Amino acid sequence: MSLSHTPLILIVDDEADIRDLLRILLEKDGYRVVEASDGEKAVSIARELAGELSLIVLDIMMPHMDGIIAAAAIRVHTNAPILFLTARSSDVDKTAAYDSGADDYITKPFHAIDLKLKIRAMLSRYELYRSTVQASVEEDNARSFPGGVVWAPEEQTVYREGERVMLTEREYELFACLAGSRGQNLSPATLYEEVWKEAYLPSSSNTVIVHVANLRRKLEKDPSSPTLIRTVWGKGYRID
Repeated sequence: MSLSHTPLILIVDDEADIRDLLRILLEKDGYRVVEASDGEKAVSIARELAGELSLIVLDIMMPHMDGIIAAAAIRVHTNAPILFLTARSSDVDKTAAYDSGADDYITKPFHAIDLKLKIRAMLSRYELYRSTVQASVEEDNARSFPGGVVWAPEEQTVYREGERVMLTEREYELFACLAGSRGQNLSPATLYEEVWKEAYLPSSSNTVIVHVANLRRKLEKDPSSPTLIRTVWGKGYRID
């Protein structure tokens, strides 16, 4: 298996000993591993590596941002399965975890073989899911854009590096407006009136700016240096 196709697993736990143990177990099975010591760092990594992550192993009790909040934030960037590995075992904790976007749940202490088998099964399901998504995209007259972005108009869905991107209704409509006018400069006024269906006012430009920033955060590999949604100074925005 080539390195690029080796599953990449994000381990999130504030205890270094737990992270070390998990890394050793997973690397022994041939997986690539990245680590985060709290929820904030995990969300940042998920944003940066959204298209590469295959699985997230996540604790609940952590400083700065707990696992429940982190899971919901991570879900904005990736559909990769989330496995909670935590000492919290109450029904309330489990419900909160699943509601935040978790796919499965294991309590500490755990048996290594149980964890490894669970991860293997989750990765297998995720690979099948991604293959199904790709086949669907290919059959949907999808259009490809820079940065691994694919637009499937019939599904009203946008993918980045094979994963569905969770866009709000306004974000999707804004993207569709830009993508449907590929190669054309669209002014904030044009975008606002097309997407929001209201008369443009000078203050409306702020609304467009905020939504463009949100789209870049979700679709661009480096939102500070966009390659997909470009700013054309004095004219507006365009997608090439």
